[in-house]
Amino acid sequence: MTTVFTHMTMSLDGFIADPDDRIDHIFDWFDAGDVPVSTANPDISMRVDVASADLLRHLTGRAGALVSGRRLFDITDGWGDNHPVGAPVVVVTHRPPDDPGRWPRTTFVGDVAESIARAREIAGDKDVTIASASIAQQALRLGLVDEVAVSLTPVLLGAGIPYFASLGTLVLLEDPLVVEGRRAVHLRYPVRR
Repeated sequence: MTTVFTHMTMSLDGFIADPDDRIDHIFDWFDAGDVPVSTANPDISMRVDVASADLLRHLTGRAGALVSGRRLFDITDGWGDNHPVGAPVVVVTHRPPDDPGRWPRTTFVGDVAESIARAREIAGDKDVTIASASIAQQALRLGLVDEVAVSLTPVLLGAGIPYFASLGTLVLLEDPLVVEGRRAVHLRYPVRR
């Protein structure tokens, strides 16, 4: 069965990037161990601890589609049409790029509900990962998220791009699955229905 989840690395004070979109301090855990974790993108690899490697392999191994916002897509230049999880990407945007053929594995969709539906179709019986904070917030408000995952890092950024600050509604979560890693504590919360 397909699970729609959001997973982000977050500072202890709730930010997924600093005000200039830099992520280096909160992504230290991706190079804090001895276990290599390869990705579908040969330009991106990680070396994490055993517990973090098991979690990453679980989250990425079931990924059938990834949903992103246009802002993240632009920052990453569409991951060169090869996102590290190896799944096709659905980008939520009201302004598709002029040259969408440059990204044959990417679908551009106009709203969040439609993007989740399209990602579920693409994923088949695999999972859908939401990789943008604003898209995750909108999907949570719409009741489209089954699980919230956070890799919480020992960093206080003081300001930046928040993961949940603009949620604007109450969302209840079940007790977490907790995985203690090096430079990150990984929390997975099923959404209470």
